[in-house]
Amino acid sequence: MRTLLAIRFSAMGDVAMTIPVMQRVLQAYPDVEIVFVSNKNWGALCEGIPRLHFFPADLKGAHKGVKGLYRLFKAVRAQYRIDAVGDLHQVLRSQIVRTFFRLTGRKVAVIDKGRSGKKALARQENKVLQPLRSTIERYADVFRKLGYAVDMSTTPPVFGKRALPVGMEAKGDLKWIGLAPFATYKEKTYPFDKIAALLGQLVERKDTKVLLMGGGAGEVAKLQELAERYPQAIVVAGRFKLPEELAIISQMDTMISMDSANMHLASLFGVPVVSVWGATHPFAGFMGYGQKIEKAAQVDLYCRPCSIFGNKPCFRGDHACMEQLPVSGILEKI
Repeated sequence: MRTLLAIRFSAMGDVAMTIPVMQRVLQAYPDVEIVFVSNKNWGALCEGIPRLHFFPADLKGAHKGVKGLYRLFKAVRAQYRIDAVGDLHQVLRSQIVRTFFRLTGRKVAVIDKGRSGKKALARQENKVLQPLRSTIERYADVFRKLGYAVDMSTTPPVFGKRALPVGMEAKGDLKWIGLAPFATYKEKTYPFDKIAALLGQLVERKDTKVLLMGGGAGEVAKLQELAERYPQAIVVAGRFKLPEELAIISQMDTMISMDSANMHLASLFGVPVVSVWGATHPFAGFMGYGQKIEKAAQVDLYCRPCSIFGNKPCFRGDHACMEQLPVSGILEKI
């Protein structure tokens, strides 16, 4: 049995995109196991995949700084005999960890983020608006460099449907639509008044139940506000832990999400996603696993995309990419 170490810190959505690739590697190579080092909170994403071992990294605690990363390196080595390392992140922290392993003679492969292409895609002048290599294929390239030929041309669901958690009402004959209206940055977030208008039309469908998704006290409070206005909707956010939320997502018929984590979580279960894009663009390679670009709600503007990650303020100052996207444009894709 050969043991590969895969490293990807960062946000949940980015981590979720690694899961289909690692599953495919393990399916193709029964004599391989993968140790996945990531943020300590994302272990639930690995559950149910044989020979995928989650190793939690506490980057704000025990594994903070260079000394902490060295402790992380030693802890992994103490538990597993690592044969090769795949850096799926290519940031300072992952560089430090992979260097420790390289100094022990381990083969290392690193993701090519395609920075020049992304820069050309997001610049204000002489923009090159063309699809770039998907992030999922870039992850797969890392394993290919290590000698594991992984085919990502098909996109079957990673996981099947799961039993609903205690406290979640039965689905019955209703269609479940998840509505995840938040993102890390304003430039990736549909205006709240438009979200309210969208929800108002969705709850009018007699055969449909809308589940409101989000995280953090601020988002939960806003979702509660929506639910008070439209009692037919159910607030899921803040009530369940991640494994339970994943089970609820697995039962959905459609997810409506910004360019954010819920798009990627739904994708793991083969749930169709109507994704809403503002400052960012599917061409940058972050479309959900197995999702169709035809279901991406967006408006064509000369300035889009102005950012790869949505972390730059709108240089126009009017957030036109979201303000000009009508609610009807999302509804028709649902």
